[in-house]
Amino acid sequence: MKPIKEGALLWKPSPDRIEKSNLVAYMNWLAETKGIQFTDYPALWEWSVTDLEDFWESIWEYFNIQSSQPYQTVLSSHQMPGAKWFEGAKINYTEHIFKHYISDKTAIIHSSELRSTTEVTWKQLYNDTSALQHTLKNLGVTKGDRVVAYIPNIYEAIVAFLATASLGAIWSSASPDFGKQSVIDRFKQIEPKVLITVDGYRYGGKAFNRTDVVKDIQASLPTLEATIGIPYLDTTYTFTELNHVTLWSHALTNQHAALTYEQVDFNDPLWVLFSSGTTGKPKPIVQSQGGILLEHLKALTFHTDLQADDRFFWFTTTGWMMWNFLVSGLLTGSAIILYDGNPAYPTKQKLWKLAESTKMTVLGTSASYITACMKDTISPGDEFDLSALKNISSTGSPLPPEGFKWCYDNVKRDLWIASVSGGTDVCTAFILGSPVLPVYAGELQCRGLGAKIESFDVHGKPLVEEVGELVLTEPFPSMPIYFWNDSDGSRMHESYFDMYRGVWRHGDYLKVTNRSTCVIYGRSDATINRGGIRIGTSEIYRAVDQIKEINDSLIVDIPLENGDSFVPLFVVMNDDKELTEDVKQAIHTQIKTQCSPRHVPSEIIPVQDLPRTLNGKKLEVPVKKILMGQSVEKVVNRGSLSNPSSLHYFETFAKEVIRTKS
Repeated sequence: MKPIKEGALLWKPSPDRIEKSNLVAYMNWLAETKGIQFTDYPALWEWSVTDLEDFWESIWEYFNIQSSQPYQTVLSSHQMPGAKWFEGAKINYTEHIFKHYISDKTAIIHSSELRSTTEVTWKQLYNDTSALQHTLKNLGVTKGDRVVAYIPNIYEAIVAFLATASLGAIWSSASPDFGKQSVIDRFKQIEPKVLITVDGYRYGGKAFNRTDVVKDIQASLPTLEATIGIPYLDTTYTFTELNHVTLWSHALTNQHAALTYEQVDFNDPLWVLFSSGTTGKPKPIVQSQGGILLEHLKALTFHTDLQADDRFFWFTTTGWMMWNFLVSGLLTGSAIILYDGNPAYPTKQKLWKLAESTKMTVLGTSASYITACMKDTISPGDEFDLSALKNISSTGSPLPPEGFKWCYDNVKRDLWIASVSGGTDVCTAFILGSPVLPVYAGELQCRGLGAKIESFDVHGKPLVEEVGELVLTEPFPSMPIYFWNDSDGSRMHESYFDMYRGVWRHGDYLKVTNRSTCVIYGRSDATINRGGIRIGTSEIYRAVDQIKEINDSLIVDIPLENGDSFVPLFVVMNDDKELTEDVKQAIHTQIKTQCSPRHVPSEIIPVQDLPRTLNGKKLEVPVKKILMGQSVEKVVNRGSLSNPSSLHYFETFAKEVIRTKS
């Protein structure tokens, strides 16, 4: 495909499409009930971030939030961290899911490599959720207890989460393709009472039995009191070698139990998500029932334009925050579509075929999947009936301009493309799409309502038409209420607030254009991000350290101009050892089993030395910046290093190797 200029106009919504959008309905409501009129989206956004309290209170009213007690204030203060939303209110997330109950209407469509496509009604979802809630109650689960799930993106995962949240208990999930130690490192921190698990899964046509892994996970969680087993890989499996197991079928026997909703404080925990930093164990990020409820209602209604007749899909696993975002599609009354398996198996047409068979209206995927389809020169619009499809949303990494154009040339001309960006830290996208705005190649359409996003230089000054650090300069409801086991808040402060006082630094490079569109240039930190699934470098090092031939290692994730990323692993060999093919294979195996298959490096490269500070810290972020073309003088003080000469190799590597990858 020929290169296309970033910022080229590709699509404009029709007047009819604009008029029928949820966003225009909200703007009309504001005019009628509040006497506030806006002529365009930028003016609406400016109001939403300038008058935060009025905006978020309007969201509460517009969506008729059910609260058993009234809130006292919308926002306690504008100070970050520490701002609290809607104090005094008592709500339940699951209750708002079932506000849309219509017994025979489709709520969920699910499919996998092990199961044929099946539609589930709201009635069945309600009955299964209430039955599982009854079982969890009998197992002693109450408000504040943790329920964890080692489970694929299947129907049972939705039921388990909704039942957990209905009790005011706290949910956390991991995909079964995560390595054993990665799962233990996550779950052990939050001391769960109940584990929900499968026996295995299928991916790319291959079966992966995880019963031995589940046994080790169970044994590593001393607080665990019960396990619920889902025979997924083998439908006859009974989990007899595990302790205190209830089979899923038995957990759903009470189909006539009434579903109740435990009222919790607006700022009480809903779930724990894990986002790995560059050092230490994965960060346990806690988000609130109320903050997620309001933010997801806003983002999915106004920015994804979900309506009652939509069918909303995102390719994700339960280990990525996009799964949580997908589940919240139910808050809008639309149906959600789940898929468990390899999106490129048996061919890259898999998701397009699924879109046709399910009459999908919104297809959410990763930029890497779109670019892979582009490289294979497939043309889904010619092969499949995609007449129902109105939107393709992309996240995980920046979608290059050519990816945008490929969608218009090969999927559908009248198509709304929304490249979006956010993160696990806020469990949403805060730079995203708008059904009333045009689409420009390589650009994200707008900053989300209520999200005071800016681009800062190193001195904390806002930038326009220049690349800077993505920051949030005002509180945002789905920000973490805290990190688990971070009693003094030091870890959360270090993660987001150590660069700019009182300002959230997200860790992305951002340019805000003169049109108020945005361009994301990848992560500004050292986290490894493959297809939207982030993993901390410490987890990679932990796996590589088990290879006896390796003395030390450093891994970075380099975004390329073509939309891909290059992830080199630099290794320092032990004395008299060589980087043989056997050693490379051993590294691949360790990372696959200890971390995940997605995070195997692009290349493994031997080096003599790795740059370190005087106190011994590896320079991951500076090395990444050097490999992205920045000068050494701008990213590191050589005098702070114990071995400054080690930088020469990476300067040369950037010039001679990285340049050829784009």
